[in-house]
Amino acid sequence: MPGMHAGPPRHSTLRFSDFAGRLQVNVNMNSIRDDDTLTIGALAAHFGLAPHVLRHWESMQLLTPAKRVNGRRRYNRGHYTRIAMIVRGKAAGMSLDQLREVFAAASPALRRDLLRRQHAELERRQRELEAAKVMVEHALTCEAEDLAQCPAFRRLVEALPVTTSTLAAKDCMQ
Repeated sequence: MPGMHAGPPRHSTLRFSDFAGRLQVNVNMNSIRDDDTLTIGALAAHFGLAPHVLRHWESMQLLTPAKRVNGRRRYNRGHYTRIAMIVRGKAAGMSLDQLREVFAAASPALRRDLLRRQHAELERRQRELEAAKVMVEHALTCEAEDLAQCPAFRRLVEALPVTTSTLAAKDCMQ
């Protein structure tokens, strides 16, 4: 698979791996034992984040406050796992509010319902990205001076569902 390391990674890495915008997070969970703790800076660095991001997530109740040792936050393996879940959720297009709702779900059934909706949204976005990719691939090889005049490109455009665009109106004006 593109972007995969041979063997376990020495530390976590964030990488934009392909056109579809997938974010790969390699987390070497073996590097943190159950009784180990990390400083906020060390934990944030594992994910390529600034420490203030973890503080913000605590304030938003996405992370339980870390225990303090000599006045400094110390995070454990559970925090590490939760941060990986947040990073992946954000990469999947979830807002912090949506993630908090999933984490705070009153039951596994409610959590699954929330995640089913997110899954459906991911499936829709994946179809849109695939359609965009096909259009870009055609444009890369098209000999037409003006793509809008290319019959094959026009067929691709005409085949798009009316609801394909995910752009908000404000994004169309930029």
